[in-house]
Amino acid sequence: MGRYNVNAVRAQRLEAVGGTWEFELDGEPFTLPTELSTRTVRTLTELDPTDLDGLLAALLGEEQFTRFSGHATSVQDVQALLEAYGRDTGMSLGEGSASTGS
Repeated sequence: MGRYNVNAVRAQRLEAVGGTWEFELDGEPFTLPTELSTRTVRTLTELDPTDLDGLLAALLGEEQFTRFSGHATSVQDVQALLEAYGRDTGMSLGEGSASTGS
């Protein structure tokens, strides 16, 4: 039996789904990662489940979050965005935590 190569499997996975997930808000492009680092997941699990700004800041990064915050969005907008992100990437976000879907 061969040795499991994390880097090779990651490269295959990223080739299949791409490294980023893109969305647009008021004509402005944004990207989210298709994989989350363990550091980002740790940050997400430490957030209050109702902290949408904290969730978005962790996912988008400082520069994109600043741009995103300049747009008028509703909780429903953010929820729909996160649902689409989860559906397309297999990532489930909620209850203040992040995990990969089964």
